[in-house]
Amino acid sequence: MIYNNVTPAVFIDRPNRFIANVIINGVTEIVHVKNTGRCRELLIPGAEVYLTEPGTAGRKTRYDLIAVRKSNGLLINIDSNAPNKAVSEWLNTQGFSRIIPDYTYGKSRIDFYMERTDSHTEKYLMEVKGCTLERDGIGYFPDAPTKRGTKHLYELIKAAKDGYHAFAAFIIQMDGITEVRPNTDTDPLFAEAFEETKRSGVQILFLTCHIERDSLEIVQSCDNHFSDY
Repeated sequence: MIYNNVTPAVFIDRPNRFIANVIINGVTEIVHVKNTGRCRELLIPGAEVYLTEPGTAGRKTRYDLIAVRKSNGLLINIDSNAPNKAVSEWLNTQGFSRIIPDYTYGKSRIDFYMERTDSHTEKYLMEVKGCTLERDGIGYFPDAPTKRGTKHLYELIKAAKDGYHAFAAFIIQMDGITEVRPNTDTDPLFAEAFEETKRSGVQILFLTCHIERDSLEIVQSCDNHFSDY
């Protein structure tokens, strides 16, 4: 996925989950943060950040904050909309005969429903999670407690029992990271659900990405041969 009108800036502070103050060419600007997670290790004063200018009429802010350069030099995309957009592009290359986004299953909206049709129809469900938290070369999820994320995992467990090919896909929004682990200290209930998910027949996918200031692209699936399912 590609962003247009990308502008570099310097992060000042984040008054709340939705906005940040940044400096653009010496001028302070209030921008929208496209991630409601904590991002505490990323959004620190003086950090190099990147903004996009959607140009949508009636907006309260001119820019969206989409990426940040971590203190270790790693460029991390923090746009919470990016994973689903990138996965949608990627799924279209995976040989499915039908792809439906935002699919109702049980008591949840699952990100993608897919079908493959050969001699018979195989049904798939995929929930997508974006990983922006990195420690010592390992990705962790979530960076804030997520009841919704835990609920989705249990829906996938039910789907696997009902005969679906069920997948939890973690989009790693940075280069060079190939594994995501549950962030047990932050959300032990999600971590418990994650381990139960692995035991239940749900497949865990780690989708590695290449990040530029104006793009995010899925480059590899560390997935136990996703195309075989």
